[in-house]
Amino acid sequence: MQFNGKKLTVSVFGQSHAAAVGMVMDGLPAGVPVDREALQAFLNRRAPGRAAYATPRREADAPEFVSGLVEDHTCGAPVCAIIRNTDVRSGDYDRLRDVPRPSHADYPARLRYGQAYDGRGGGPFSARLTAPLCVAGGIALQMLAARGVRVGAHLAAVAAVHDTAFDPVRVSVSDFDRVAANGFPTLSAEAGAAMRDAIEQARQKQDSVGGVVECAALGLPAGVGGPLFQGLESALSAALFAIPAVRGVEFGAGFSAASMQGSQHNDAYILSGGRVATATNHAGGIVGGMTTGMPLVLRAAFKPTPSIGLPQRSVSLSRMEETELVITGRHDPCVAPRAVPVVEAVTALVLLDQLL
Repeated sequence: MQFNGKKLTVSVFGQSHAAAVGMVMDGLPAGVPVDREALQAFLNRRAPGRAAYATPRREADAPEFVSGLVEDHTCGAPVCAIIRNTDVRSGDYDRLRDVPRPSHADYPARLRYGQAYDGRGGGPFSARLTAPLCVAGGIALQMLAARGVRVGAHLAAVAAVHDTAFDPVRVSVSDFDRVAANGFPTLSAEAGAAMRDAIEQARQKQDSVGGVVECAALGLPAGVGGPLFQGLESALSAALFAIPAVRGVEFGAGFSAASMQGSQHNDAYILSGGRVATATNHAGGIVGGMTTGMPLVLRAAFKPTPSIGLPQRSVSLSRMEETELVITGRHDPCVAPRAVPVVEAVTALVLLDQLL
């Protein structure tokens, strides 16, 4: 699976229950420092087994760099890293070879790859593959920060609970710091507590809930991107939809723009501190596929985790008859909290590629 940018190429490989998952990142200039301690702290935000609202599968998610780094600097060769899978329970997936899970890739993957398909833990379609994706994205975040571009996200909603939204005009690095200080990825500690309650209630009912991640990028110069298929929204959307469970992406006012009038949605140009800015930011910092110099603001919607403990209808493929499926194993009752750093990582990869 590859991200093919203008300058960067990121290949993600492995399966959920394979010996390891990993990534190869090509196109980085030589001599770029990589802070491994900061990278590990970033990976820990996504890693499983660290909170009651996440799957109990416990993985260290410690990357082993096998090429591309010399004394913690890029050397010009492709950067390759692997993350070993150590806490797998493949037996939980034996029945699923015959009875596909609703809203998973099991059935179409079986048709595409046949009996050779590795469906353990979702195989190559698993969110486990976002671990090496975050290695690449974590490096991109460090490189962007060195260029004065900062990317941060928070959990905007879980079920019917909403966090305080980023101010699309005045979002700042201090907002990112507030999210980090809360422990749970929200701006409002009260909203975070309510979200955890909603997730726990779903877990106790053997059900799941979805959520929305809001992401912002600061410090981007105006004019990054291009028209039509070269547009920045096109590049970001394609990459964000590669994250498992993403069902929608919007920028700025997003779908709510359809119910606004032009006089409401237009972002008036003003002078602010001697530079051109906009009084509002309904465009989310992108117009005509290009950055405006205002904060880039986007949101990604995540579906409820399809692996739930409640009985579901499915079909036995060997008998070609309907049957009842009860899924066992370890699963997130809500993937959105752990998806926050993944959205940051993917956004950073696209932006770094554009700036390179």
